[in-house]
Amino acid sequence: MNAMIMAPRTTGLAQAEIPHYKAGLQSRLDEFFEWFGQEPRRGFTKATVSAWRVALEACGLGSVSINVRISAVRKLAVEAADNGLLAPELAAGITRVKGAKSKGVRVGNWLSLRQAQALLNAPDTTTKKGLRDRAMLAILLGCGLRRSEVAALTLAHIQQRDNRWCIVDLVGKHGRVRTIPMPTWTKGAVDTWTSAAGFSEGPVLRPVNRGDQVQSAALERELLQQYAAAVGVPGIAPHDLRRYAECRIMPNAFDAPA
Repeated sequence: MNAMIMAPRTTGLAQAEIPHYKAGLQSRLDEFFEWFGQEPRRGFTKATVSAWRVALEACGLGSVSINVRISAVRKLAVEAADNGLLAPELAAGITRVKGAKSKGVRVGNWLSLRQAQALLNAPDTTTKKGLRDRAMLAILLGCGLRRSEVAALTLAHIQQRDNRWCIVDLVGKHGRVRTIPMPTWTKGAVDTWTSAAGFSEGPVLRPVNRGDQVQSAALERELLQQYAAAVGVPGIAPHDLRRYAECRIMPNAFDAPA
């Protein structure tokens, strides 16, 4: 089979033959199709995709931005081959196109032990909202979950294994299932919140209205930024708490900061 010849948005490849592409991938493919149609090209080949990478580098994009675009095109090649639209050897060549090299290391924000304790103690624990927010921060700091994983966490996930509390069989990014140890102080914060809220099953984190009444729906957004600003560490993101959980072991986090 010869190389596939594409015209911008005319083949309908990314939408018709491969309908399950997500919006993020589709937007990156749209960029590729637009670039492809700017001048005559020989077809959808390894050389074409390599030229696409060079064009992205010339635009001054960072390595991460370039690599996510190249990854989308690689996936397109695989799906095209599976659907009989592209010769397998051409698809294999496209998947071997190298991405851009990363220069340097992204350091990110790092919390000290004192900052982590201050952040954990920032919520007003005389209210249900404060207890919920402290439980959320304890889960982020102690277990290193992603935002989507925290929002999806239920009490059924929290179980004992070998006399240790764990978050069991949590489905995370890309559908991966994993089990995460839960520190005693994190479990204590969760128990305090659920006891005050009066529920024993379902989502761990739930909305609390202005009357300090717990709602039944699962919590959709976290309130990290306001607490980070209050304790003097503005700009901290949920992933920074995840980084802290992976690199540090916090002692009794419920103690007041030294």
